[in-house]
Amino acid sequence: MPQFGRRLLLLAFAAALSVAALRTAVPASAQAPIHFDGGAATLEGPWQFHLGDNPAWASPAFDDSTWEQLAADKPWGMQGHANQDGLAWYRLRVTLAPGQSPDQLAILIPAAEDVYELYWNGQLVGTYGKLPPQPVWFVVCAPHSFGLGPAQSGVLALRVWKAPFVSFDDGQQGGFYEPPVIGSPQSIEGAMAALDYSWLRSHQFTFALVYLNIMVAVFGLVMWFRERSQWLAFWMACFAAGISLTALLFDFKIPIHATLALGLNLPSEALGEVALWFVLLYLLDLQKDVRILRLTRILAAVDFAYSILGIAIVAGLFLPHPHPWQIADMALTALMLPLSLYPYYLIGTAILRRSNRDPLRWVVAVFVFLSRTLYITAVALMQGSRFTHITLGPKLMEPFFVVLGIPINAQRVFVSGLLVTLVYAVYRYAAEARLKQIRLEEEIRNARAVQQVLIPDSLPIIHDFKVESVYKPAEEVGGDFFQIIPLPAGGVLMVIGDVSGKGIPAAMTVSLLVGTVRTLAHYTESPAEILTAMNQRMLARTRNGFTTCLILRADTDGSVTMANAGHLAPYLGSQELAVANGLPLGLSATAAYAESTMQLRENEQLTMLTDGVVEARSKTGELFGFERTLAIATHSAESIAEAAQRFGQQDDITVLTMTRKTAAIESEAGVAAQALSSSAA
Repeated sequence: MPQFGRRLLLLAFAAALSVAALRTAVPASAQAPIHFDGGAATLEGPWQFHLGDNPAWASPAFDDSTWEQLAADKPWGMQGHANQDGLAWYRLRVTLAPGQSPDQLAILIPAAEDVYELYWNGQLVGTYGKLPPQPVWFVVCAPHSFGLGPAQSGVLALRVWKAPFVSFDDGQQGGFYEPPVIGSPQSIEGAMAALDYSWLRSHQFTFALVYLNIMVAVFGLVMWFRERSQWLAFWMACFAAGISLTALLFDFKIPIHATLALGLNLPSEALGEVALWFVLLYLLDLQKDVRILRLTRILAAVDFAYSILGIAIVAGLFLPHPHPWQIADMALTALMLPLSLYPYYLIGTAILRRSNRDPLRWVVAVFVFLSRTLYITAVALMQGSRFTHITLGPKLMEPFFVVLGIPINAQRVFVSGLLVTLVYAVYRYAAEARLKQIRLEEEIRNARAVQQVLIPDSLPIIHDFKVESVYKPAEEVGGDFFQIIPLPAGGVLMVIGDVSGKGIPAAMTVSLLVGTVRTLAHYTESPAEILTAMNQRMLARTRNGFTTCLILRADTDGSVTMANAGHLAPYLGSQELAVANGLPLGLSATAAYAESTMQLRENEQLTMLTDGVVEARSKTGELFGFERTLAIATHSAESIAEAAQRFGQQDDITVLTMTRKTAAIESEAGVAAQALSSSAA
């Protein structure tokens, strides 16, 4: 064979050997042998990367030389695959340097979004979350470690699934965020502890805020349960609870399903937002404005309705076809953002009205303005940033300095200032409200003391009649009153009435009327004349109030004369008497009162009462009513009052009964009185 032919044959043989060598070559992902420094090494790569999914890609024999290469220190969205969700694979051939590898290997995955399976030489060694078709993933991509068994060279393959994007995502997510670390189990355990320590250190500020908010929520609810009028404490507790829940869902390493976390976050944010509105209402003294209060309640209902609708949208985001739900998510967020501006309206209204001049409360308003402005601006800019490519939103939340490993940004400063000033302002408000309450309670006690002086403690002796009285006041000072005045010629003048309203004004009106009755009784015994004079006195001394009153005069022969000013008619035995009725006192200067007469026979009982009896109400809302009252009208005053009280007292209860004595009883009473007089002599 000529020399040229032999050379050609050798070249062909060499080419064949080269092709065979290429066919048996290791994947292109092979890197330089790993040298363990301190028992661990960082797998920076580059890693082979491919979108899509194929179980065969886990095999160490698979040729990935045609795959692209990505770094492991940032997500694939920042390396040419923006807005890419779904499944993808990373592969890397790990070659151990001879003579220095540990006996056993383990690996640490610091962060890979969102769900992954890890394969070592084709064998599944661990998972984080659960892959589709029923994915389970978590809000926080927590670091996780896996054992790889005896030390050997091999191929690592990571099958990763990125969840669909939500409205505030910028599309730069997916896959690795930090390179994995391989080494001995002890070194991996140490690296895991170092990551945990760094995370704990960087989150100290968050932990402190959450714990403080939880304390505020607990104390606020305790204050509200102890005194239900403390609505500012209640709303402050709701505000703190909403912030705490959001932080627990997103800032703690709690393995909460991402769909559940996003769903729960919507009502928790709505709770915190609505609670802040009501806190501002009270701090800025706007809660008494009926129009603003109604508007706040309507917007609160709208906000909560949006949050419930948002839960359905969040669930739809992770269905097989999420794109319509992603559009709905962006639309709902755009509708909800204007509600975040409502605190500005409240603050502006308070400024225009100059409703409160307390500097501390205006400091709270300033922090509300700053924190809400920054939050709303950042959220608005982040909406649809995958398409707008606006990057200012996330930058507004970036830290501008680090203190002791704690990153501090403007939002943390504003929220912290808001919380501190808000807690102190609520404390001041509660202290002032408590002081006012103490003063009011003292005034009510004084008014009750005045009223008790005006209500007879003991009944006078009426020779011809047996008289009973029961007065059971409600919790606060009421307007019931009665008087039993013996007449000089025998007989008795009985007065019962009910002043409209409660509290101190009612007590003062009672004192006015009782004084009037006692004065007039020296000049006239006519019930109609007394009512007329009481009406004139009320018109001259009181405003925007009225009084019902019933007056009767019983003479020794049993004749009874009555006049009524809008009060409940008396009962004779088990029948309601027909008594001429007039206008309540204090309504008209021309009101006239007619007198009705009747004859009270021996042993007959006349019963007078206030509407606290008939208006007693059970727990089910049922009234005691006139029928029940009529059925017990012949009972003693004490039993009538106790029956209404047991049924459900709502107002002061006053019952007077008068029974005409028989002649025999009257004679025995006279003999006993004479004997008592002789004994005393």
